[in-house]
Amino acid sequence: MTDTINHQVLLVEKPAGKLGPEHFKLIDGPMPAPKDGEALLRVRYISLDAANRAWMHGATYRSAVEANSVMAGGGIAEVVSSHSDALKPGDIVFGDTGWQNYAAVPVKHLTKMPRMEPLTHLLSIYGIAGLTAYFGLLDVGKPKQGETVVVSAAAGSVGSIVGQIAKLKGCRVVGIAGGADKCQWLTSELGFDAAVDYKDGAVFKALKAAAPDGIDVYFDNVGGDILEAVLPQMNLNGRIACCGAISQYDGAPSATGPRGVPGLIVVKRLTMQGFIVMDYMKQRDQALSDLQSWVSSGKIKVLEDVINGIENTPQALIGLLAGENRGKRMVKV
Repeated sequence: MTDTINHQVLLVEKPAGKLGPEHFKLIDGPMPAPKDGEALLRVRYISLDAANRAWMHGATYRSAVEANSVMAGGGIAEVVSSHSDALKPGDIVFGDTGWQNYAAVPVKHLTKMPRMEPLTHLLSIYGIAGLTAYFGLLDVGKPKQGETVVVSAAAGSVGSIVGQIAKLKGCRVVGIAGGADKCQWLTSELGFDAAVDYKDGAVFKALKAAAPDGIDVYFDNVGGDILEAVLPQMNLNGRIACCGAISQYDGAPSATGPRGVPGLIVVKRLTMQGFIVMDYMKQRDQALSDLQSWVSSGKIKVLEDVINGIENTPQALIGLLAGENRGKRMVKV
């Protein structure tokens, strides 16, 4: 190890409203000492996800992040030393490293990854983002050729991949994103058939024009008012894959939307299913094989937004929640 200082970002206070820089503090923490069954890791890239904000509210599919603790987050790391035969120095792993330079993590909680260039692809297309898009769309959404697929947060890490997979499956794809530039980018660069700018305010009307034959599959990353605008436009036997609810994560949750859900689900015979990508890890190899094939053949473009410096991690997450990023946002430690 060339640098033995462990820079750490602490969540010093749980935000009552919107997340701000004042809720974090950068410190020089102690070097972790791995116990039996643990590995000492040098973190290379930290994944930034809307879920980071949800963890501050309370327990989800993982325990809540408590005040005055290292901010939780997934990362790609290199093994420095290992107290387990399962890993050796130099191995590349994915795990819940937290926002810090070094971490000691139980080996059973780490996933060994292939060493590839760029390593960033292990967090984007071949990481949680790509796998979430793949399983959420194909296993939950079950799109068929010729159907209309709508995805919200379409310029983000998951949404941008969902739309591209739906296109290569022969669907008409409509993305919902914030701002004219993002919408133009979705159609001109990623091949979406149409894009709706939610910042214009008239989402229902714009969606009606973009999807005149109704919506068969909706991949929902945001919940709230956008979901409310989509529901009445779903076709009979439509499927909704519930991936996230970013509209509810930061600040005061929306008091409106979606209204009328039970009636619409019954009348239209809709399937509305939440999912967690971890449930699909036994099928991971097939997914990675497909994703690698699509990337190598140019059918999927990989979009990454890499920010340098662990000290910039808080602002990078705040920006992600505000919709600054295109593609997968991460921090190079």
